[in-house]
Amino acid sequence: MTATPARTPRRPLRGVRAGALGRRVAGAVLLVAVALLLSAGPASAHVVPSSVLQLDLHADRVDGDLLVPATDLATASGLPLVGQDGAGAPVDAETADAVAGYLTDNVAVTSDAGDWEVRVSDVATTTTEQYGTGTFPAVTADVVLVPPAGADVHRFELDYDAVVHQVVTADAYVVLRSDDTGAVVAGDLPASLGTVTVDTVTGTIPALQVDLTADTGGGSRAGFPEMVALGVSHVAEGTDHQLFLLTLLLPAPLLAAAGRWRATVPARRTVRRITGTTLAFTLGHSATLALGALGLPVPGRAVEAAIAVSILVAAAHAVRPLFPGREPLVAGVFGLVHGLAFAGTLSGLDLSGGELVRGLLGFNVGIELAQLAVVLLVLPPLVVLARTPAHRRLRVAAAVLTGVAATGWLLDRVGVDTPLAGAADRLGPASPWLAGLLWVTAVVVLARARTGSVPPPAPVGGHDVPLAGSAR
Repeated sequence: MTATPARTPRRPLRGVRAGALGRRVAGAVLLVAVALLLSAGPASAHVVPSSVLQLDLHADRVDGDLLVPATDLATASGLPLVGQDGAGAPVDAETADAVAGYLTDNVAVTSDAGDWEVRVSDVATTTTEQYGTGTFPAVTADVVLVPPAGADVHRFELDYDAVVHQVVTADAYVVLRSDDTGAVVAGDLPASLGTVTVDTVTGTIPALQVDLTADTGGGSRAGFPEMVALGVSHVAEGTDHQLFLLTLLLPAPLLAAAGRWRATVPARRTVRRITGTTLAFTLGHSATLALGALGLPVPGRAVEAAIAVSILVAAAHAVRPLFPGREPLVAGVFGLVHGLAFAGTLSGLDLSGGELVRGLLGFNVGIELAQLAVVLLVLPPLVVLARTPAHRRLRVAAAVLTGVAATGWLLDRVGVDTPLAGAADRLGPASPWLAGLLWVTAVVVLARARTGSVPPPAPVGGHDVPLAGSAR
Protein backbone atom coordinates (compact mmCIF):
# COMPACT_ATOMS: atom_id res chain seq x y z
CA MET A 1 0.00 0.00 0.00
CA THR A 2 1.32 3.40 -0.94
CA ALA A 3 1.83 5.61 2.02
CA THR A 4 -0.25 8.76 2.11
CA PRO A 5 2.02 11.79 1.87
CA ALA A 6 2.17 13.80 5.04
CA ARG A 7 0.20 17.01 4.89
CA THR A 8 2.46 20.02 4.68
CA PRO A 9 1.56 22.44 7.43
CA ARG A 10 0.68 25.96 6.48
CA ARG A 11 3.39 28.47 7.00
CA PRO A 12 2.80 30.65 10.05
CA LEU A 13 3.36 33.72 7.89
CA ARG A 14 0.11 33.06 6.06
CA GLY A 15 -1.82 32.83 9.28
CA VAL A 16 -0.26 36.05 10.42
CA ARG A 17 -1.23 37.75 7.17
CA ALA A 18 -4.77 36.44 7.45
CA GLY A 19 -4.93 37.68 11.02
CA ALA A 20 -3.67 41.07 9.91
CA LEU A 21 -6.42 41.19 7.28
CA GLY A 22 -8.98 40.44 9.96
CA ARG A 23 -7.63 43.22 12.16
CA ARG A 24 -7.77 45.70 9.28
CA VAL A 25 -11.35 44.76 8.42
CA ALA A 26 -12.51 44.92 12.02
CA GLY A 27 -10.74 48.25 12.35
CA ALA A 28 -12.57 49.58 9.31
CA VAL A 29 -15.92 48.58 10.82
CA LEU A 30 -15.06 50.32 14.08
CA LEU A 31 -13.92 53.44 12.23
CA VAL A 32 -17.31 53.66 10.54
CA ALA A 33 -19.02 53.20 13.90
CA VAL A 34 -16.89 55.86 15.60
CA ALA A 35 -17.62 58.30 12.77
CA LEU A 36 -21.33 57.71 13.30
CA LEU A 37 -21.01 58.19 17.05
CA LEU A 38 -19.09 61.44 16.66
CA SER A 39 -21.61 62.80 14.18
CA ALA A 40 -24.63 61.93 16.31
CA GLY A 41 -27.16 64.61 17.00
CA PRO A 42 -29.72 64.67 19.77
CA ALA A 43 -31.08 61.29 20.79
CA SER A 44 -34.24 60.12 19.13
CA ALA A 45 -36.17 56.87 18.87
CA HIS A 46 -35.46 54.45 16.06
CA VAL A 47 -38.71 54.95 14.17
CA VAL A 48 -38.72 58.00 11.90
CA PRO A 49 -41.74 60.30 12.49
CA SER A 50 -44.13 60.52 9.56
CA SER A 51 -46.31 63.26 8.13
CA VAL A 52 -50.03 62.54 8.42
CA LEU A 53 -52.83 64.09 6.34
CA GLN A 54 -56.35 63.26 7.61
CA LEU A 55 -59.11 64.07 5.14
CA ASP A 56 -62.81 64.80 5.66
CA LEU A 57 -64.90 64.38 2.50
CA HIS A 58 -67.74 66.85 1.77
CA ALA A 59 -69.97 67.30 -1.27
CA ASP A 60 -68.14 70.42 -2.47
CA ARG A 61 -64.65 70.14 -0.95
CA VAL A 62 -62.19 68.03 1.00
CA ASP A 63 -60.97 69.33 4.37
CA GLY A 64 -57.75 68.11 5.89
CA ASP A 65 -55.65 68.24 9.05
CA LEU A 66 -51.94 68.09 8.23
CA LEU A 67 -49.19 67.19 10.69
CA VAL A 68 -45.53 67.38 9.61
CA PRO A 69 -42.44 66.68 11.76
CA ALA A 70 -40.95 70.12 12.39
CA THR A 71 -37.36 68.99 11.84
CA ASP A 72 -38.21 67.56 8.41
CA LEU A 73 -40.18 70.63 7.38
CA ALA A 74 -37.39 72.95 8.55
CA THR A 75 -34.84 70.94 6.54
CA ALA A 76 -36.98 70.99 3.42
CA SER A 77 -38.17 74.60 3.59
CA GLY A 78 -35.30 76.35 5.32
CA LEU A 79 -37.75 78.03 7.70
CA PRO A 80 -36.89 78.52 11.42
CA LEU A 81 -39.16 75.87 12.90
CA VAL A 82 -36.75 74.11 15.28
CA GLY A 83 -34.57 75.66 17.98
CA GLN A 84 -30.95 74.78 18.72
CA ASP A 85 -32.11 72.39 21.43
CA GLY A 86 -34.17 70.41 18.91
CA ALA A 87 -37.50 71.61 20.30
CA GLY A 88 -40.11 73.31 18.17
CA ALA A 89 -39.62 77.06 17.79
CA PRO A 90 -42.55 79.45 18.35
CA VAL A 91 -44.28 80.42 15.12
CA ASP A 92 -45.01 84.11 14.69
CA ALA A 93 -47.42 85.51 12.09
CA GLU A 94 -44.68 86.01 9.49
CA THR A 95 -43.36 82.46 9.85
CA ALA A 96 -46.90 81.04 9.80
CA ASP A 97 -47.60 82.83 6.52
CA ALA A 98 -44.31 81.55 5.09
CA VAL A 99 -45.16 77.96 6.10
CA ALA A 100 -48.66 78.27 4.63
CA GLY A 101 -47.22 79.56 1.37
CA TYR A 102 -44.62 76.80 1.25
CA LEU A 103 -47.20 74.07 1.87
CA THR A 104 -49.56 75.56 -0.70
CA ASP A 105 -46.78 75.45 -3.29
CA ASN A 106 -45.96 71.82 -2.46
CA VAL A 107 -49.45 70.32 -2.30
CA ALA A 108 -51.24 69.89 -5.62
CA VAL A 109 -54.51 68.13 -6.39
CA THR A 110 -55.82 67.41 -9.88
CA SER A 111 -58.61 65.41 -11.46
CA ASP A 112 -60.21 64.99 -14.88
CA ALA A 113 -61.94 68.36 -14.44
CA GLY A 114 -58.66 70.21 -13.84
CA ASP A 115 -56.58 71.57 -10.97
CA TRP A 116 -58.04 71.98 -7.50
CA GLU A 117 -57.56 75.02 -5.30
CA VAL A 118 -55.39 74.40 -2.22
CA ARG A 119 -55.80 76.58 0.87
CA VAL A 120 -53.58 76.30 3.95
CA SER A 121 -54.30 78.14 7.22
CA ASP A 122 -54.00 77.98 11.02
CA VAL A 123 -50.32 76.99 11.05
CA ALA A 124 -49.05 76.12 14.54
CA THR A 125 -46.41 74.07 16.31
CA THR A 126 -47.03 71.30 18.80
CA THR A 127 -45.34 68.37 20.47
CA THR A 128 -46.68 64.94 19.66
CA GLU A 129 -45.74 61.27 19.61
CA GLN A 130 -46.26 58.46 17.14
CA TYR A 131 -45.77 54.80 17.88
CA GLY A 132 -42.12 54.14 18.70
CA THR A 133 -40.90 57.66 17.92
CA GLY A 134 -40.88 59.28 21.31
CA THR A 135 -42.05 62.87 21.49
CA PHE A 136 -41.07 65.21 18.67
CA PRO A 137 -41.94 68.77 17.57
CA ALA A 138 -44.45 69.02 14.73
CA VAL A 139 -46.14 71.62 12.59
CA THR A 140 -49.92 71.44 12.15
CA ALA A 141 -52.08 73.17 9.58
CA ASP A 142 -55.63 73.16 8.24
CA VAL A 143 -55.91 72.28 4.55
CA VAL A 144 -58.91 72.82 2.27
CA LEU A 145 -59.00 71.22 -1.19
CA VAL A 146 -61.61 72.81 -3.46
CA PRO A 147 -62.38 71.05 -6.77
CA PRO A 148 -63.27 72.90 -9.99
CA ALA A 149 -66.88 72.99 -11.15
CA GLY A 150 -68.13 69.59 -12.21
CA ALA A 151 -65.33 67.64 -10.51
CA ASP A 152 -66.04 64.51 -8.50
CA VAL A 153 -64.67 64.84 -4.96
CA HIS A 154 -64.34 61.06 -4.80
CA ARG A 155 -61.64 60.84 -7.47
CA PHE A 156 -58.45 62.89 -7.53
CA GLU A 157 -54.68 62.74 -7.66
CA LEU A 158 -52.74 64.07 -4.68
CA ASP A 159 -49.20 65.30 -5.33
CA TYR A 160 -47.50 65.98 -1.99
CA ASP A 161 -43.79 66.83 -1.82
CA ALA A 162 -43.51 69.29 1.06
CA VAL A 163 -40.81 67.18 2.73
CA VAL A 164 -40.12 64.00 0.78
CA HIS A 165 -38.22 65.70 -2.04
CA GLN A 166 -35.57 66.89 0.44
CA VAL A 167 -35.77 64.24 3.18
CA VAL A 168 -35.81 61.01 1.19
CA THR A 169 -36.39 58.82 4.26
CA ALA A 170 -39.61 60.69 5.07
CA ASP A 171 -43.10 59.54 4.20
CA ALA A 172 -46.65 60.82 4.53
CA TYR A 173 -49.72 58.79 5.50
CA VAL A 174 -52.98 59.91 3.94
CA VAL A 175 -56.10 58.82 5.85
CA LEU A 176 -59.80 59.30 5.10
CA ARG A 177 -61.23 60.27 8.48
CA SER A 178 -64.86 60.98 7.58
CA ASP A 179 -67.19 61.06 4.57
CA ASP A 180 -70.34 63.19 4.49
CA THR A 181 -71.22 62.02 0.96
CA GLY A 182 -72.01 58.42 1.92
CA ALA A 183 -69.64 56.91 -0.65
CA VAL A 184 -67.72 55.05 2.04
CA VAL A 185 -69.42 52.88 4.67
CA ALA A 186 -69.03 54.54 8.07
CA GLY A 187 -67.85 51.29 9.60
CA ASP A 188 -64.82 51.30 7.30
CA LEU A 189 -63.64 54.67 8.60
CA PRO A 190 -61.01 55.83 9.26
CA ALA A 191 -59.39 54.25 6.20
CA SER A 192 -55.90 54.53 4.81
CA LEU A 193 -55.71 56.04 1.34
CA GLY A 194 -52.04 55.24 0.92
CA THR A 195 -48.53 56.49 1.61
CA VAL A 196 -46.53 59.14 -0.21
CA THR A 197 -42.85 58.17 -0.33
CA VAL A 198 -39.86 58.11 -2.64
CA ASP A 199 -39.79 55.32 -5.22
CA THR A 200 -36.35 53.86 -4.49
CA VAL A 201 -36.05 52.45 -8.02
CA THR A 202 -36.81 55.61 -10.02
CA GLY A 203 -36.01 58.22 -7.37
CA THR A 204 -39.33 59.95 -8.06
CA ILE A 205 -42.28 60.71 -5.76
CA PRO A 206 -45.38 59.14 -7.34
CA ALA A 207 -48.63 61.01 -6.86
CA LEU A 208 -51.25 59.27 -4.72
CA GLN A 209 -54.25 58.11 -6.75
CA VAL A 210 -57.47 58.36 -4.74
CA ASP A 211 -60.65 56.71 -6.02
CA LEU A 212 -63.61 56.57 -3.65
CA THR A 213 -66.36 56.14 -6.23
CA ALA A 214 -69.19 53.91 -5.09
CA ASP A 215 -69.04 51.67 -8.16
CA THR A 216 -65.50 50.56 -7.33
CA GLY A 217 -66.39 49.54 -3.85
CA GLY A 218 -63.99 52.00 -2.33
CA GLY A 219 -61.41 51.91 -5.07
CA SER A 220 -57.79 51.46 -4.19
CA ARG A 221 -57.81 52.66 -0.60
CA ALA A 222 -54.95 51.12 1.36
CA GLY A 223 -53.83 49.38 -1.79
CA PHE A 224 -51.84 46.20 -1.35
CA PRO A 225 -48.70 47.59 -3.07
CA GLU A 226 -48.72 50.65 -0.82
CA MET A 227 -48.92 48.51 2.32
CA VAL A 228 -46.11 46.26 1.02
CA ALA A 229 -44.00 49.38 0.51
CA LEU A 230 -44.87 50.53 4.03
CA GLY A 231 -43.69 47.19 5.46
CA VAL A 232 -40.42 47.40 3.53
CA SER A 233 -39.76 50.96 4.69
CA HIS A 234 -40.57 50.08 8.30
CA VAL A 235 -37.84 47.42 8.36
CA ALA A 236 -35.45 49.65 6.41
CA GLU A 237 -35.96 52.48 8.93
CA GLY A 238 -36.16 50.19 11.98
CA THR A 239 -32.45 49.73 12.69
CA ASP A 240 -33.19 47.71 15.83
CA HIS A 241 -35.12 45.03 13.93
CA GLN A 242 -32.23 44.61 11.49
CA LEU A 243 -29.61 44.49 14.25
CA PHE A 244 -31.45 41.88 16.30
CA LEU A 245 -31.78 39.40 13.44
CA LEU A 246 -28.30 39.97 12.02
CA THR A 247 -26.61 39.77 15.42
CA LEU A 248 -28.44 36.55 16.20
CA LEU A 249 -27.17 35.15 12.89
CA LEU A 250 -23.51 36.10 13.45
CA PRO A 251 -22.53 32.83 15.20
CA ALA A 252 -24.63 30.66 12.85
CA PRO A 253 -21.51 29.19 11.13
CA LEU A 254 -19.87 28.25 14.45
CA LEU A 255 -19.87 25.35 16.92
CA ALA A 256 -19.96 25.97 20.65
CA ALA A 257 -17.65 24.02 22.96
CA ALA A 258 -16.66 24.65 26.58
CA GLY A 259 -18.48 27.95 26.68
CA ARG A 260 -16.83 29.42 23.58
CA TRP A 261 -17.42 29.63 19.85
CA ARG A 262 -14.82 27.39 18.21
CA ALA A 263 -14.80 25.39 14.95
CA THR A 264 -17.02 26.14 11.97
CA VAL A 265 -19.79 23.99 10.54
CA PRO A 266 -20.33 23.13 6.85
CA ALA A 267 -21.87 25.85 4.70
CA ARG A 268 -25.07 23.88 4.12
CA ARG A 269 -25.59 23.52 7.84
CA THR A 270 -24.98 27.25 8.24
CA VAL A 271 -27.67 27.99 5.67
CA ARG A 272 -30.10 25.64 7.45
CA ARG A 273 -29.41 27.36 10.76
CA ILE A 274 -29.97 30.81 9.29
CA THR A 275 -33.14 29.64 7.57
CA GLY A 276 -34.52 28.13 10.77
CA THR A 277 -33.74 31.19 12.86
CA THR A 278 -35.20 33.57 10.29
CA LEU A 279 -38.35 31.47 9.90
CA ALA A 280 -38.88 31.34 13.67
CA PHE A 281 -38.51 35.12 13.90
CA THR A 282 -41.03 35.46 11.07
CA LEU A 283 -43.60 33.21 12.75
CA GLY A 284 -43.20 35.04 16.05
CA HIS A 285 -43.63 38.57 14.77
CA SER A 286 -46.39 37.57 12.34
CA ALA A 287 -48.50 36.20 15.21
CA THR A 288 -48.33 39.30 17.38
CA LEU A 289 -48.53 41.62 14.36
CA ALA A 290 -51.94 40.13 13.60
CA LEU A 291 -53.07 40.23 17.24
CA GLY A 292 -51.90 43.81 17.68
CA ALA A 293 -53.56 44.97 14.47
CA LEU A 294 -56.80 43.30 15.59
CA GLY A 295 -56.88 45.28 18.82
CA LEU A 296 -54.49 43.67 21.31
CA PRO A 297 -53.25 46.51 23.56
CA VAL A 298 -49.66 47.44 22.68
CA PRO A 299 -47.69 49.15 25.48
CA GLY A 300 -45.39 51.13 23.21
CA ARG A 301 -42.56 52.13 25.54
CA ALA A 302 -42.42 48.72 27.26
CA VAL A 303 -42.27 46.97 23.87
CA GLU A 304 -39.46 49.24 22.68
CA ALA A 305 -37.51 48.58 25.89
CA ALA A 306 -38.00 44.82 25.45
CA ILE A 307 -36.70 45.06 21.87
CA ALA A 308 -33.54 46.75 23.15
CA VAL A 309 -33.13 43.92 25.67
CA SER A 310 -33.51 41.36 22.87
CA ILE A 311 -30.66 43.02 20.96
CA LEU A 312 -28.45 43.01 24.07
CA VAL A 313 -29.09 39.28 24.51
CA ALA A 314 -28.26 38.59 20.85
CA ALA A 315 -25.05 40.64 21.13
CA ALA A 316 -23.91 38.76 24.24
CA HIS A 317 -24.68 35.45 22.52
CA ALA A 318 -22.55 36.48 19.53
CA VAL A 319 -19.53 36.89 21.84
CA ARG A 320 -20.08 33.84 24.05
CA PRO A 321 -22.68 31.10 23.44
CA LEU A 322 -25.59 31.58 25.84
CA PHE A 323 -28.12 29.29 24.14
CA PRO A 324 -26.26 27.32 21.41
CA GLY A 325 -28.60 25.31 19.21
CA ARG A 326 -31.66 27.12 20.53
CA GLU A 327 -31.40 30.23 18.37
CA PRO A 328 -34.72 29.50 16.57
CA LEU A 329 -36.55 29.30 19.91
CA VAL A 330 -35.06 32.58 21.09
CA ALA A 331 -35.77 34.21 17.72
CA GLY A 332 -39.39 33.08 17.91
CA VAL A 333 -39.90 34.36 21.46
CA PHE A 334 -38.34 37.74 20.77
CA GLY A 335 -40.14 37.81 17.43
CA LEU A 336 -43.36 38.04 19.43
CA VAL A 337 -42.06 41.28 20.94
CA HIS A 338 -40.91 42.73 17.62
CA GLY A 339 -44.31 41.89 16.12
CA LEU A 340 -46.00 44.14 18.67
CA ALA A 341 -43.81 47.00 17.47
CA PHE A 342 -44.81 46.27 13.88
CA ALA A 343 -48.46 46.25 14.95
CA GLY A 344 -48.11 49.75 16.37
CA THR A 345 -47.59 51.12 12.87
CA LEU A 346 -50.80 49.53 11.57
CA SER A 347 -52.83 50.53 14.60
CA GLY A 348 -51.82 54.12 13.95
CA LEU A 349 -53.62 53.93 10.59
CA ASP A 350 -56.93 52.95 12.27
CA LEU A 351 -57.81 50.37 9.61
CA SER A 352 -60.87 48.14 9.90
CA GLY A 353 -62.75 45.46 7.99
CA GLY A 354 -61.39 44.66 4.55
CA GLU A 355 -58.93 47.54 4.86
CA LEU A 356 -57.39 45.85 7.88
CA VAL A 357 -57.09 42.46 6.16
CA ARG A 358 -55.44 43.97 3.08
CA GLY A 359 -53.24 46.20 5.19
CA LEU A 360 -52.15 43.37 7.48
CA LEU A 361 -51.33 41.04 4.60
CA GLY A 362 -49.51 43.67 2.54
CA PHE A 363 -47.59 45.07 5.50
CA ASN A 364 -46.46 41.59 6.56
CA VAL A 365 -45.37 40.72 3.01
CA GLY A 366 -43.33 43.93 2.92
CA ILE A 367 -41.66 43.05 6.22
CA GLU A 368 -40.76 39.58 4.97
CA LEU A 369 -39.39 40.89 1.66
CA ALA A 370 -37.18 43.40 3.46
CA GLN A 371 -36.07 40.78 5.97
CA LEU A 372 -35.25 38.32 3.19
CA ALA A 373 -33.26 40.99 1.35
CA VAL A 374 -31.21 41.71 4.48
CA VAL A 375 -30.43 38.02 5.03
CA LEU A 376 -29.52 37.41 1.39
CA LEU A 377 -27.29 40.49 1.45
CA VAL A 378 -25.14 39.30 4.34
CA LEU A 379 -25.36 35.50 4.06
CA PRO A 380 -22.77 34.89 1.29
CA PRO A 381 -19.94 36.99 2.80
CA LEU A 382 -20.77 35.65 6.26
CA VAL A 383 -20.31 32.06 5.07
CA VAL A 384 -17.00 32.93 3.39
CA LEU A 385 -15.57 34.95 6.28
CA ALA A 386 -16.63 32.38 8.88
CA ARG A 387 -13.72 30.23 7.74
CA THR A 388 -11.09 32.93 8.16
CA PRO A 389 -9.44 34.60 11.16
CA ALA A 390 -11.27 37.79 10.16
CA HIS A 391 -14.61 36.37 11.31
CA ARG A 392 -13.86 36.30 15.02
CA ARG A 393 -12.71 39.90 15.05
CA LEU A 394 -15.65 41.03 12.93
CA ARG A 395 -18.08 39.07 15.09
CA VAL A 396 -16.81 40.52 18.35
CA ALA A 397 -16.54 44.06 16.94
CA ALA A 398 -20.08 43.88 15.53
CA ALA A 399 -21.44 42.43 18.79
CA VAL A 400 -19.81 45.14 20.92
CA LEU A 401 -21.07 47.86 18.59
CA THR A 402 -24.57 46.37 18.66
CA GLY A 403 -24.50 46.06 22.44
CA VAL A 404 -23.59 49.73 22.80
CA ALA A 405 -26.41 50.71 20.44
CA ALA A 406 -28.92 48.54 22.33
CA THR A 407 -27.80 50.04 25.64
CA GLY A 408 -28.44 53.52 24.25
CA TRP A 409 -31.90 52.52 23.07
CA LEU A 410 -32.74 50.87 26.39
CA LEU A 411 -31.69 53.93 28.38
CA ASP A 412 -33.70 56.15 26.04
CA ARG A 413 -36.79 53.92 26.44
CA VAL A 414 -36.67 54.15 30.23
CA GLY A 415 -36.32 57.93 30.12
CA VAL A 416 -32.54 58.43 30.46
CA ASP A 417 -31.29 61.11 28.08
CA THR A 418 -28.16 59.85 26.28
CA PRO A 419 -26.50 60.59 22.92
CA LEU A 420 -26.06 56.85 22.36
CA ALA A 421 -29.64 56.47 21.12
CA GLY A 422 -29.18 59.14 18.47
CA ALA A 423 -25.87 57.59 17.43
CA ALA A 424 -27.49 54.15 17.19
CA ASP A 425 -30.22 55.53 14.95
CA ARG A 426 -27.52 56.59 12.49
CA LEU A 427 -26.44 52.98 11.99
CA GLY A 428 -29.47 52.38 9.76
CA PRO A 429 -28.37 54.62 6.87
CA ALA A 430 -24.83 53.23 7.21
CA SER A 431 -25.90 49.57 6.98
CA PRO A 432 -25.53 49.35 3.15
CA TRP A 433 -21.94 50.59 3.49
CA LEU A 434 -21.18 48.04 6.19
CA ALA A 435 -22.70 45.28 4.06
CA GLY A 436 -20.60 46.46 1.13
CA LEU A 437 -17.50 46.27 3.33
CA LEU A 438 -18.36 42.65 4.16
CA TRP A 439 -18.67 41.80 0.47
CA VAL A 440 -15.39 43.52 -0.43
CA THR A 441 -13.63 41.69 2.39
CA ALA A 442 -15.02 38.32 1.32
CA VAL A 443 -13.94 38.93 -2.29
CA VAL A 444 -10.45 39.96 -1.14
CA VAL A 445 -10.15 36.84 1.02
CA LEU A 446 -11.12 34.58 -1.88
CA ALA A 447 -8.83 36.41 -4.30
CA ARG A 448 -5.84 36.21 -1.95
CA ALA A 449 -6.57 32.56 -1.29
CA ARG A 450 -6.36 31.86 -5.04
CA THR A 451 -2.97 33.58 -5.23
CA GLY A 452 -1.68 31.92 -2.07
CA SER A 453 -1.39 35.16 -0.09
CA VAL A 454 -3.59 33.74 2.66
CA PRO A 455 -4.86 30.24 3.40
CA PRO A 456 -8.05 29.45 1.48
CA PRO A 457 -11.33 29.30 3.36
CA ALA A 458 -11.95 25.89 4.87
CA PRO A 459 -13.88 23.48 2.62
CA VAL A 460 -17.65 23.63 2.69
CA GLY A 461 -17.86 19.87 3.03
CA GLY A 462 -18.23 17.77 6.11
CA HIS A 463 -15.04 18.51 8.07
CA ASP A 464 -14.49 22.21 8.37
CA VAL A 465 -11.60 23.18 10.63
CA PRO A 466 -10.38 26.53 11.87
CA LEU A 467 -7.60 28.11 9.84
CA ALA A 468 -4.06 28.32 11.12
CA GLY A 469 -3.70 31.49 13.09
CA SER A 470 -7.39 31.79 13.96
CA ALA A 471 -8.44 32.44 17.52
CA ARG A 472 -10.26 29.71 19.37
